[in-house]
Amino acid sequence: MASEQPLAAVTCTAPVNIAVIKYWGKRDEELVLPINSSLSVTLHQDQLKTTTTAVISKDFTEDRIWLNGREEDVGQPRLQACLREIRRLARKRRNAWDGDPLSSSLSCKVHVASVNNFPTAAGLASSAAGYACLAYTLARVYGVESDLSEVARRGSGSACRSLYGGFVEWQMGEQTDGKDSVARQVAPESHWPELRVLILVVSAEKKLTGSTVGMRASVETSPLLQFRAESVVPARMAEMTRCIRERDFPGFAQLTMKDSNQFHATCLDTFPPISYLNAVSWRIIHLVHRFNAHHGDTKVAYTFDAGPNAVIFTLDDTVAEFVAAVRHSFPPGSNGDAFLKGLQVRPAPLSAELQAALAMEPTTPGGVKYIIATQVGPGPQILDNPSAHLLGPDGLPKPAA
Repeated sequence: MASEQPLAAVTCTAPVNIAVIKYWGKRDEELVLPINSSLSVTLHQDQLKTTTTAVISKDFTEDRIWLNGREEDVGQPRLQACLREIRRLARKRRNAWDGDPLSSSLSCKVHVASVNNFPTAAGLASSAAGYACLAYTLARVYGVESDLSEVARRGSGSACRSLYGGFVEWQMGEQTDGKDSVARQVAPESHWPELRVLILVVSAEKKLTGSTVGMRASVETSPLLQFRAESVVPARMAEMTRCIRERDFPGFAQLTMKDSNQFHATCLDTFPPISYLNAVSWRIIHLVHRFNAHHGDTKVAYTFDAGPNAVIFTLDDTVAEFVAAVRHSFPPGSNGDAFLKGLQVRPAPLSAELQAALAMEPTTPGGVKYIIATQVGPGPQILDNPSAHLLGPDGLPKPAA
């Protein structure tokens, strides 16, 4: 029997975001409501993105999902929460618009395929990009036009921040139903063209403590975390917003580092303590401070999420010299030519003065696996070309070319 053409097939991409004011801790686990607001920078999709295709068809007998080519359990609670929420919004919209051509789509099952253009295991905020992309793609396929913060948030809290490009705040909100816990753009990606981002991928073993479990433990046992949420973050949100609006790099950089350090302090204050940074992470921290001290100015900032990888912020005129400093302190392993990925960075010499100021003996090669050079980027995109679809007309993954 010839199968019907699918009712709809949509493919979208979504970005990774890196928090400069950190989200750590939920006040409501079910609705994924945070104990404090957070603020992030959206990274460019040329270097890091998730691509997702969603197809709905009367022929499908069940919802199915494939991640990076492998079929996964569609019954995962977070995935189900996203699907439920998007279908609820679609029903609400249909009731308001009777005779909507997409109305038949609501009784249909959906097939979803998603791929990352970066290694998932490298610990690079893949769940934020993944759930933002899922929410955005499902919204297009079901004809939902409302705010998607809640849909994305139910998958992964920080995913709501990947729904926008540029600089984004996730307002914690006050309502118990979470309706005011939404992401909003603070400034577009074009706002600060000189800003650059370097991701230093450190030999990443799997985390001992996942984010969800770690957060719960911190909320339950860390008095420092409570103090941070109530007494520190509100002023920092305002100050970070000002630094971004005024393109005040030293202010932005110092606050980014302080907030990263405080987040990791709350992890150590958790009982039993949680440590996400390793020896290489700490060497990167010292490298940044010595680099800045040598210049007598804050030219580079680090931030770390729940893992050992460093995300470095700097301006375009400093990138080459800082990469040279990283190469000196962390000699590449056997992949010398593939050590730097992403945006082109012209090779620069390391002055004898800076080398002396760093006062760091090079480590054994491979401490930093590689660097991804990128910049601030836009929010989710729809790919119009049908050849971009990850699923064929039959709703199954296309064979790899």
